[in-house]
Amino acid sequence: MTVYFKKREVVVPGELLAEGRYRSSMGTYDEEGKIYSALAGLAELRGNTVKVVPLEGVYIPSEGDLVIGTITRVAGNNWKVDITGPYGASLHANNALRRPYDDDISRYFDIGDVIAAEITAFDRNSGPFLTLKGRELGLLTEGMLLDLSPAKIPRVIGRSGSMINMIKDKLRIEAVVAQNGKIWVRAPDAPTLDLAIKAFKMIEAQAHTSKLTERVGAMLDQELAEIKEKAPKTIEVESEEEVESPVEAEPPEEEPVPVVEEKIAEEITTPPTEEPTEPAASEEEPAPAEEATAAEDNDDKTEEVIEE
Repeated sequence: MTVYFKKREVVVPGELLAEGRYRSSMGTYDEEGKIYSALAGLAELRGNTVKVVPLEGVYIPSEGDLVIGTITRVAGNNWKVDITGPYGASLHANNALRRPYDDDISRYFDIGDVIAAEITAFDRNSGPFLTLKGRELGLLTEGMLLDLSPAKIPRVIGRSGSMINMIKDKLRIEAVVAQNGKIWVRAPDAPTLDLAIKAFKMIEAQAHTSKLTERVGAMLDQELAEIKEKAPKTIEVESEEEVESPVEAEPPEEEPVPVVEEKIAEEITTPPTEEPTEPAASEEEPAPAEEATAAEDNDDKTEEVIEE
């Protein structure tokens, strides 16, 4: 049993990788007990299994793969989905919705919508079939979609999810990494989103190197520390501005005028009003009592004349 390559060594098509009791896997082929590379990529040995991870290449669907695609057409009870690569995918309404559902399925997903789906079956003649019934599957909104080489996705995920889980924990982001080279990211703010993109691009550029997880983690720690250092300075500047800002003097309050003084002022300023006096009775006009006496005297004189 002999292995002719070092861990993650770059190999070319037709290169002899191992011979003896080894199993051929992805990117390799077996010929008379000898395993050769079928493409240009990174050779790996897991137990007694030899495989080659391609450096570049198109996405070839496989059953069970998580993919991110864009709906391109609505046809009857099916959606046609672009998952990149040479094969278009189909999603039936029964694998996406609960019965009963409306006849017009464009009400649920329409052209241009981005979804995360799982490949349930793959036929080279009809293309892969998708389902949305599963964890982290469905419509993707309010995030950013990145395109990476499908060959680099295993490095983005890492062994048992070590790489992607580290990035999500440090940055506190939501991310869906698909085997077809698509990564959906939703971050709490723009600086965090930029840092996540930087990490994914770093992985894509250095996927062929060793100890990549450690370097990406160190880069994130350094960038996060710089962001935290900038935050307190901004707060201090704001506090200084608040202290230095001049305080406007409040106008002096007017003293209330006492009510007594107001009354006195009114008495002084208001001229006295004279009460109207009744005109004095004329001396020529007899008083009411005198008029009555004169009338009685006239009556007596009249009676005397009659008697005579």
